[in-house]
Amino acid sequence: MKWLLPAILLALPAGAQLRPVPVHSAAGTLSPAQTDAAIEAIIAAIERQYVFPDRVPAIVQAVRAAQASGRYRTSDPAVFSARLTEDISRAGNDGHLYLQYDPQRFAAASAPQSSGAPTEGGLDAVLAARARRTNYGLSETRLLPGNIRYLRISAFDWVEDEAGQAYDDAMRFLRGGDAVIIDIRGNGGGSHEAVRYALSHFMPSGRLLMTFLEAGKEPEQSHTLSNLPAGRMIGKPLYVLIDGGVGSAAEDFAYSVQQFKLGRLVGGSTAGGANNNRFVPIPPGFMLSVSFGRPVHAVSGGNWEGTGVAPDTRTPGPSALDAAERQALDDLLARAGSDDERRAEYEWAQVGVEARLQPVTLDAAALRSRAGSYGDAVIAYRDGALWLKTRPSAPVRRMVPLTPDGRLFALEGHEMLRARFAGRDLEMLWRGEPAPRVYPRSR
Repeated sequence: MKWLLPAILLALPAGAQLRPVPVHSAAGTLSPAQTDAAIEAIIAAIERQYVFPDRVPAIVQAVRAAQASGRYRTSDPAVFSARLTEDISRAGNDGHLYLQYDPQRFAAASAPQSSGAPTEGGLDAVLAARARRTNYGLSETRLLPGNIRYLRISAFDWVEDEAGQAYDDAMRFLRGGDAVIIDIRGNGGGSHEAVRYALSHFMPSGRLLMTFLEAGKEPEQSHTLSNLPAGRMIGKPLYVLIDGGVGSAAEDFAYSVQQFKLGRLVGGSTAGGANNNRFVPIPPGFMLSVSFGRPVHAVSGGNWEGTGVAPDTRTPGPSALDAAERQALDDLLARAGSDDERRAEYEWAQVGVEARLQPVTLDAAALRSRAGSYGDAVIAYRDGALWLKTRPSAPVRRMVPLTPDGRLFALEGHEMLRARFAGRDLEMLWRGEPAPRVYPRSR
């Protein structure tokens, strides 16, 4: 498969956002001459490469007006980057049009290459090293109650002949689940090749995903892959968590999940940056992101530039995971049929999710009435909560109310065990066990 650029440069750099948050520069200063030279280089790069020529005059005019007003007269490179980014991204209405101060990447991109080496080889090496330290953006896997498998992708990083192995491990883990949740909240982007690899696990091989357009070049198409060592998960319930921090390649992933009806998007609308961008080194230590092409999706015939991707279920960011778990459990229960063991497992998990979404608060009097001795078990009231110790050698665990009637409690740090009050008795419920262990109240 031929790509428009080395894959790691197709979209935002690892961990970046569409409009980078300005950070004060701890090292390096700009002279007025360096500032003026940087402005000229930025204008030249935009005039030469920007994907929408009709927007270039407005961008240049905005930069020239700000320059004349003294807006860019600062010795701090980070402040200069932030101000320049604000002006060009607003004038171009393009989140992929921005400037970053990154001397390390600038030096790598500007270094002379040995004969036969790729033009961007030095920069690739820097980005690849960063990607390895974050496991290519595959930052967390988790087994949730009900055998729901969770994967956090913080960036869609791709390093040829390396990242695929990390994705294989993650996808094997997901494949063993009854449902899958992929969390891309705050993911600023990365490589379409990583997105293609991830999507291929949920789709048949050979399906057209995107067509990339660039002026003066033949269109480039991207299709799902045929060789997937971890196997496919076509039809497995899929939920993807999104928010306003999702941009670029991460939006590519969310958009395809929605357009191909692979699963449901849960959370908030994404940032709205679809254009393909490349990085241009700008002396003395900047990297300019310039949009050079645009993607066309196989289903919609368009993309998400300027609009973002809207969720199927809108919910505040912090509760998106719980909301997705609830949806997954509801769907799994509907599919469980007469499988009583599965149904019991899903219902157990469902109670916990509902309590997180709608936390239960009991008054002190209700809690104090539960304190006492129950056979070998002792429940104490302190610090506004109940604390349970089931035997002398057992740890003390805080009891978290799960139902408003004050009968059912989770035990903090112990997902497999719950406590339930039945009249004067205390019942200990083990997940998967048909009958509870009963502790009669002794005082």
